[in-house]
Amino acid sequence: MTTSTKPYLIRALWSWCVDNGYTPHLAVWVDERTQVPRQFVRDNEIVLNIGNTATHGLDIGNDWITFSARFGGVAHAIRVPVGNVVSVFARETGEGMGFELEVDETPERPALQAVEDRDDDPTPPAGPDAGGTPPARGKLRIVK
Repeated sequence: MTTSTKPYLIRALWSWCVDNGYTPHLAVWVDERTQVPRQFVRDNEIVLNIGNTATHGLDIGNDWITFSARFGGVAHAIRVPVGNVVSVFARETGEGMGFELEVDETPERPALQAVEDRDDDPTPPAGPDAGGTPPARGKLRIVK
């Protein structure tokens, strides 16, 4: 399997924008793997300024684009899968390149499942603290 050209093209277009005094932007498809401030997402897309003055710690890797940026004065950690980048362009001219959305079929983390909370010991507590005061120490039990 060959490595995707997409991250290399994103890095090249970012460099071209910066070298020419333009402001590089990413248009990103937002899904459950994308970590962006959701209040700025419109129709599952967000446009991100990835210029030097707008980001801190920008890393355009082969799989993820990560950086921190301020939205409305509040700092946010941004994490975007490279496959979710749909375009890179210069804000001032609109020049850039569009990409196809690459849907990753494998989840990044295993899905969590809800479990019922049940008490394995149905007998009521006895003794001086049975009146409603919580015990001083926690009760541990083995969960399989």
